[in-house]
Amino acid sequence: MIAAAVSFLSGVLFGLGLAISQMTNPAKVLAFLDILGDWDPSLAFVMAGAVGVAAIGFAQAKKRATPVLEDEFKIPKRRDLDMPLVLGAALFGAGWGLVGLCPGPAIAGLVAGQTETVIFVGAMLAGMLTNRLIGSMRR
Repeated sequence: MIAAAVSFLSGVLFGLGLAISQMTNPAKVLAFLDILGDWDPSLAFVMAGAVGVAAIGFAQAKKRATPVLEDEFKIPKRRDLDMPLVLGAALFGAGWGLVGLCPGPAIAGLVAGQTETVIFVGAMLAGMLTNRLIGSMRR
């Protein structure tokens, strides 16, 4: 129960951070990505802050034998690049560049109820379901 409460509060804090930094605002994100036009570098500071916080968290995790609320760390072991990963990253980047949303900020932005964000999340969920269905047919 404590782990679920901490997860929920962490998600709320993350969502608030995305909203306050305007990462849920597609126009702000697209202005950040427009480096040859009217570039808005403010989101670079948001990302630098996130990298700094994550670096502190990873440094602390390396000092511990086990997590505080789990039995073991769940760190991916794979380090290779394969075609699904490369294609997925390319699709993610293209989608981010086209609409100015990525999954985390889009889910946080659902609170605002913007039609575009609701459509984006619906399309994202449909894509995830399609990928799962295709993957199950290949097995």
